[in-house]
Amino acid sequence: MTERTPLDDFKAALTGAARAIAHDAEVELAYTSDAPSQAGKHLKVPMPSRDLPRDQVAEARGQVDAMALRLRYHDTAVHSAHRPTDPVSAACFDGMERARIEALGTRRYAGMRANLATALDARIRSDPIARASDAASVPLSTALELMLRSRLTGEPVPEAARAGVAMVAERIEQGAGPALDTLGLALDDQAHFAEFARAALQQLQMSLGDESDDEGGDDEDEQDDGDDERQGEEQPDDEGGDGQTESRPEMDGDKAEDGEDASRQELGEDDDGDLGGDGDDAMLPVRPNRPTGDIPDFDYTVWTDKYDEIIEARDLCDADELARLRGYLDQQLTNLSGAVTRLANRLQRRLMAQQSRAWDFDQEEGLLDAARLARVIVSPGHSLSYKIERDTDFRDTVVTLLIDNSGSMRGRPIAIAAISADIMARTLERCGVKTEILGFTTRTWKGGQAREDWLAADRPPHPGRLNDLRHIVYKRADEPWRRAKTSLGLMMREGLLKENIDGEALSWAHDRLVHRPEERRILMVISDGAPVDDSTLSVNHGAYLDQHLRNVIDWIETKSPVELIAIGIGHDVTRYYKRAVTIMDAEQLGGTMVEQLAGLFDQA
Repeated sequence: MTERTPLDDFKAALTGAARAIAHDAEVELAYTSDAPSQAGKHLKVPMPSRDLPRDQVAEARGQVDAMALRLRYHDTAVHSAHRPTDPVSAACFDGMERARIEALGTRRYAGMRANLATALDARIRSDPIARASDAASVPLSTALELMLRSRLTGEPVPEAARAGVAMVAERIEQGAGPALDTLGLALDDQAHFAEFARAALQQLQMSLGDESDDEGGDDEDEQDDGDDERQGEEQPDDEGGDGQTESRPEMDGDKAEDGEDASRQELGEDDDGDLGGDGDDAMLPVRPNRPTGDIPDFDYTVWTDKYDEIIEARDLCDADELARLRGYLDQQLTNLSGAVTRLANRLQRRLMAQQSRAWDFDQEEGLLDAARLARVIVSPGHSLSYKIERDTDFRDTVVTLLIDNSGSMRGRPIAIAAISADIMARTLERCGVKTEILGFTTRTWKGGQAREDWLAADRPPHPGRLNDLRHIVYKRADEPWRRAKTSLGLMMREGLLKENIDGEALSWAHDRLVHRPEERRILMVISDGAPVDDSTLSVNHGAYLDQHLRNVIDWIETKSPVELIAIGIGHDVTRYYKRAVTIMDAEQLGGTMVEQLAGLFDQA
C-alpha cells in the first residue's frame, strides 16, 4: 500500500474545502501546470511543489476559494442578462462581479482574506496593469475591480498595481465614485448589484452596447429639452406608471446640474417631529420635518416628502416578533456583549469619578451629618451639625446614537451596532446621561411612491431627492432603557435595511438634539458607507447626496452647539467628519464607541 504524502493530504483538504464553500458535493478539483481555470464544477489550479512552499500553498488555496465562491454566489443567467455587449464595458462588468463574489467570501470567512489576497497578487503580477507606463495603457477593467474591492473589503490595492490604479483613479472617482459606493448595498443581491454596476459604467460614459439604452437616452434628451417647469408643490393624485418596471437608472448622472431649485412645501411651522410626548398620538408615524432646525437647504431639494415617515421601532412589527428578534440578537452576540460590557463599565467608572459628590461640613443648615450624630444627641443645641452638597462641574448631557440602517450593514455589522448601542444606553443611563438611539434608511428600494409620482408627472428634470425616507426611533432620550431594550431587535428584521440618505438623517437627528434642554449635546453617527439612493443618483448629478452630506456636516461642526463624532465601519468617514475614526472590522465597534465617548467626556 502506497504511503500518503503531505501533498496528498493537502489535495484532499483542498477538495473538501472547495465542496464545503460551494455547498456542492459534486465539485471536482484537478491540478495543472497551466493557468488556473474553471469549467462548471470542474476546477483546475497549479499544483504546489512536493515540499509545499508556503506561498504556493496560499496561492492554490486562494484560487480554489475564489472558484468555489463563484459556484456558490454567482448566477450565470443573471450575469448574462445584465452584461453589456460592448467588449470594454463587459470586461469591467465581469471584474466588478468578481469583486462582489470575493468580497462576500472575505466578509463571511475570516480565513479566506489572506488566501484571496495572495491569489490576487499572483494574478496582478501577470496583468498589464503591473507594466502600465501611462493612463492609456492601464486596463480599466482591472483598475475598476481593484478600486471596488478596496471599497467593499477595506483591503489595499496590491502593490504591483498601485501605480497603474493611481493613473486612472481620479477619472474613476470623479465619474463614478458615488455610484461605486452604491454597490455595497446590494452585495447579497446579484441582480440589484448588476443594475448598480451598469449605472456606474454609464456614469463613466462607457457604452453598454445595448440598443435599449441608446433609445432610452434619446427619449430623455427630448424630455429634458421639453419641460423646464418643476411640478413639485402640487403632486398628482394618481400614482401613474408602475415604478417596479424601472430596473435601471433612466438618466445619466451628469445631465443634472446645480442651479435649478425644485419647489417644495415648507413645514417650518409644524411640530419638530419629536415623538417624546405622552398619549397615543405620540406613537403615530409622522413625516420628517424640513428644513430641520436652523440648517440651511444648501440648494438641496426634495421631490415630495408626503411618503416619508418618522416611526417608532415598535410600530413596525408586533410585540411577539420584536421579542423574538431581540432574543436572536442576544443569542448571536453573547461573547461580544461581555467584552463591550467590560469596556462600558470602565466608561461608567470614569463618568462617576467626574460626578463624584463633594460636601461642605459643619453647616448651620442642610442635611444632618451622620458623623455628627453623637454630638447631636449629647448637645442638641449645637448648630454646626449639618452638611451641604457642592455643585459639580459635570454638565447635564444627552447623547444621540444615529445608526446607518442601509443594506450594506446587513449581517454582523448591524447586529454589533445594535448590541453596542444597547450597552451604551444602559451604561450612560446609570451615569445620569440620557441617550437617544435613532436609525435611518428608506421605505423601499429604487424610489418607491415618490418615484412613481415623478414618473406620473412626466419626469420633470432635476427632481432632487427621489425616495421615501424612513427614520426610526429605537429609544427616545427620556425613555428608560428597560422599555426600549426590545425595540433594538428590529435591526435584525429581514428586509428592513435598504438605502441611506445620510444628509437628511443627520439634519433630523441634529434637529431633535437642539430642542433638548440639556446643556451638552453629543451626536455620534455610525455608518459603513457614503449616502446612496439609486433612484436619486440616477436623475441628479453623481455627487448630489454626497455634497449635501458634506454641507450639513460642515454646518453642524462650525455653527451648531452639538458635538459631532462619527465611526465608519470599513469606510473612511474621515473625509467627511473632522472628528471621526474608521474601523475595518465591525468587531471593534463596541470598544471604539466606548473610547470615543470617554474621550469626549474627558474633555468636559
